[in-house]
Amino acid sequence: MNETVAIIPARGGSKRIPRKNIRPFLNKPIIGYSIEAAFRSNIFDEIMVSTDDREIAEIAVSYGAKVPFLRSVVTSNDQASTVNVLEEVLIEYRRLGKEFKYCCCIYPAAPLVSHFNLIKGLEMLKQNNADSVIPVVRFGSPIQRALKIEDGRLLMVCPDYASTRSQDLMPMYYDAGQFYWCKVESLLLQKKIFTENSEPIELSELEVQDINNEEDWAMAEVKYRIIMKKIGSSGW
Repeated sequence: MNETVAIIPARGGSKRIPRKNIRPFLNKPIIGYSIEAAFRSNIFDEIMVSTDDREIAEIAVSYGAKVPFLRSVVTSNDQASTVNVLEEVLIEYRRLGKEFKYCCCIYPAAPLVSHFNLIKGLEMLKQNNADSVIPVVRFGSPIQRALKIEDGRLLMVCPDYASTRSQDLMPMYYDAGQFYWCKVESLLLQKKIFTENSEPIELSELEVQDINNEEDWAMAEVKYRIIMKKIGSSGW
């Protein structure tokens, strides 16, 4: 049995940012950053891209990733979940005679992903016997103080916390949307990434940027430049 596989899910269709997964991010297609981070970590027996798009497949292969098969029609639509894609890939590999103990889903539009965090995630998965390891980011402001607008009025979502000091409120986190480490056995059995036995890697806001529109894209480029200036391209 092989130990580790990196699965980069890169569907061809993208409505908010056309051709998002191969659009140039600074000096190269954005998917190239995810592939290069996987190679730089030096922890994967296989690095593959799951796609339904032949142009994406060609670019992925040019960066050294494998595309041993294309996605099925079922996992190529908007309704297919990340788990659906991972499950399909792992089952298809089994048909080809390859099995893996651990898999890492790395998103294709995650240019800030660090090979250091990929390595740390695998170490945590092994040492702590977790089902999965998920990068998270702390909310910058207490979400217990969230506001809503109803009928033109500004209201607190949780008015019970109106007088609670910020430092007394429990920190809360959100999914960084960069990568997930999973035990293959647990993933295929439970058919979910987040379980009662998931562990977090906490990332800073500088390391994370969800990219859903042009403003997000521009902010990701700013953050990337800041990181490169701080630590240099060879260290990320």
